[in-house]
Amino acid sequence: MANETTALTTLFTEFYFFMTVVLMFFIHVGFCMYEVGVSRTKNVQHTLLKNTMAIPVVGLAFLLFGMWLYIALQAWPVASPSVSLETGFEPWSQKLAPNLSDHISGVFWAAFALFGMTAASIVSGSIIERAKTTGFLIIAVYVGAVAWVIPAAWGWAGNGWMAQYLGFHDQYCSAVLHAPAGFAALGVLMALGPRIGKFGPKGEPREIPAHNPWMVTLGIFMIYIGFFGFYAACHIPIVNVAAEGQAAYWTTTNIYGVPITLSGVTLNFLFALFGGMITAYLISGGNAFWTYSGGLAGIISASAGNDFYHPILALAVASAGTALAYMLHNFVERRFKIDDAVGAVAVHGYCGLFGGIAAGFLLWGYPAVMPSAGALITLSEGAGWFGTNAEGLPIVTPMGNTIVSLVFALGFGLIPGYILGMLLKGFRLLRVPAPVEIKGLDGEVVTMTYPALSGTEAAFEALQQKEAKI
Repeated sequence: MANETTALTTLFTEFYFFMTVVLMFFIHVGFCMYEVGVSRTKNVQHTLLKNTMAIPVVGLAFLLFGMWLYIALQAWPVASPSVSLETGFEPWSQKLAPNLSDHISGVFWAAFALFGMTAASIVSGSIIERAKTTGFLIIAVYVGAVAWVIPAAWGWAGNGWMAQYLGFHDQYCSAVLHAPAGFAALGVLMALGPRIGKFGPKGEPREIPAHNPWMVTLGIFMIYIGFFGFYAACHIPIVNVAAEGQAAYWTTTNIYGVPITLSGVTLNFLFALFGGMITAYLISGGNAFWTYSGGLAGIISASAGNDFYHPILALAVASAGTALAYMLHNFVERRFKIDDAVGAVAVHGYCGLFGGIAAGFLLWGYPAVMPSAGALITLSEGAGWFGTNAEGLPIVTPMGNTIVSLVFALGFGLIPGYILGMLLKGFRLLRVPAPVEIKGLDGEVVTMTYPALSGTEAAFEALQQKEAKI
């Protein structure tokens, strides 16, 4: 490298993103434990393998086209009518080879691939105990390597046209990743239908008991740990933000090139976690499942603006989003008979959409992007359709964040998720036959995971058999 400063910043950045990848793998440990704990004993192996296989499948999709989409589409179709065919992230690119000329691209790609695996796992939990593995993996490729990647290119990258022209701000992917994945899960669930026995003769929802509350608890806490890595991966860890000709000023910036501090982000993360857990505990009457899920709901609700919020504001936003998610989940379940086994639509979809819209109001007037010599962000001509600040930079506005958040949730989540679900249903790739569902999906891979069903599970299986007339 040219000099000591360049070497130190490059190697620090390389190690920084490497550690975010390590931490984010805990998300997938957590999702596996969480989903297995929620499922019944007769579906444990199938649930585990289905979620596990999302990791290599989405990873390969990211190698083939996922990362290319993120780089190629940032300016298209508004800031530029053309799409770059040479981004440096084609499968054959030297950036992805172990060469010493590029220390960053490999770990940067890995962080994005882990983001995609997380998005796919959001859908995985909602459809357990009745969905075919093949159908889920097709859905996983779309959700993990397309549904959030194009929104990230347009509204999360500093050079994205939605960030620059519409003033969209979503630092930790409330509306960029969680909303499309959560609403895609809702669309798939509409096509998939509820588990046999989930709803009574009058349409009342029945609780299907988790077979292992300890795994549910530990799984959620693993996801919390992994989300620290998720947050860290959304930063530019060390960059000189001084304008050309001024003395160097090194700092951390958000994904849009605006200086922030990791100290402030850490406080906001924790206060959002606190707000979500306490609110869920209170509003659910001490329900353990919702208390654990509430922590995640709080984090996601506040994530869009947690780079700038005051900690008390982060707590308030998290509390409001968690309460909204809990109420909407129960309303949608009763009214539309949607069987979301782990509450993924509520925690990720509703909270993600809420977080994106809320940030537009609460950060109104903040700079949406801040180009600097070190951050490699360039400002498009004519940017700032909904307003600019005194320096001519586009600003965050309620209009921009509301429009974009809805486009991401509905246009990349709900509508494609429903269409894809119906197509898979038509080809008989979405749902297992009723006899298989009642016997248990583990029969596809092992004879029996546990020696026998618990008394509660056996009673529920008898109810299923009666209602399915098998």
